[in-house]
Amino acid sequence: MDKRFSRIWAKTLWMCLSLATAMGWMSDAWAANSGASLADRVVVHKAEHRLYLYSGDHLLGVYKVALGLSPVGHKERERDFKTPEGRYFLSRRNSRSDYFLSIQVSYPNKQDELRARKNGWAPGGSIMIHGYPNSPHHPSGYYESNDWTDGCIALSNADMVEVWMRTQDNIPIDIYP
Repeated sequence: MDKRFSRIWAKTLWMCLSLATAMGWMSDAWAANSGASLADRVVVHKAEHRLYLYSGDHLLGVYKVALGLSPVGHKERERDFKTPEGRYFLSRRNSRSDYFLSIQVSYPNKQDELRARKNGWAPGGSIMIHGYPNSPHHPSGYYESNDWTDGCIALSNADMVEVWMRTQDNIPIDIYP
């Protein structure tokens, strides 16, 4: 990669992250002023590779997702490349992660920790909903058509902006097989 391209990429990334941070601060105002509803629940159906946002019983949006490299089954330990299953909560946001925006999922819960400890494993952690890598190792088509995360739930960057704007911390996320 030449130096000029690197500078342009770094400047663009910095501008996107700054914008994403500002959007996080403005999500409530955006929802109030745009007439858009904020989600009060997130649902992921792993077999469908879909994330659903709900406000009450009203479906707000459906998004295609990529999952862990080994998507079938519940996450049991770190480095098993599985996406967890069960009820968790959105716990914090990071506009400066290695991926385009990220929202942490509260995995592991107490049951996950007990199950892992019983087997002598570390349960793993840092499960996020996030966009594409800021420094991609593959062409964009790879991220669009494969499960590629270590166990996270990945969306396109455009979809990630919408999910970021329409969710708040501490709402439940139900992840089904």
